[in-house]
Amino acid sequence: MHAAVTSRQGTHAVLRFGRIAAMATIAALILIAGVWGSWGTAQHAMLTKGRESGTIRVTRCGADICTGPFTPVSAGATARGRVVVAKTVAVRTGRTYTVVVKPGSDEVVRSGPAGVLYAWVPFGGALLLASVVIAGGLRRVRLAWVMAGSGLALLTATFLVL
Repeated sequence: MHAAVTSRQGTHAVLRFGRIAAMATIAALILIAGVWGSWGTAQHAMLTKGRESGTIRVTRCGADICTGPFTPVSAGATARGRVVVAKTVAVRTGRTYTVVVKPGSDEVVRSGPAGVLYAWVPFGGALLLASVVIAGGLRRVRLAWVMAGSGLALLTATFLVL
């Protein structure tokens, strides 16, 4: 009888460890995917030193992109008759936005607080999603609330700034 109890306890410990390892891996992958999804734009919006910065006056919007002339603000930046910015709910025809040119292209990303916050929106969503995994799978409710609150704060700040 004693051997059966010990065997069940060992099995329970292995299953518990497996659940914790699987949920921690899933949460980590969600967060890594959020950072990966954000960094492509965030690096240009945050690390502006040495990049061409200026403004775009949006003149036309299609299904996925908006275009307009680029007016340089930084030293060494050249004016362009047409640059491309991703079409979002915050980009409207006729408005002017501060942007940074992606090196070697005619594509621009928004800069300043609005651009930085917008670039990190995928990470904010990842924080919200990972908080559910952490609360349910890892049973770390306080950590999950902190992560969910951080993700919600990031998304709310982005909405208010845009």
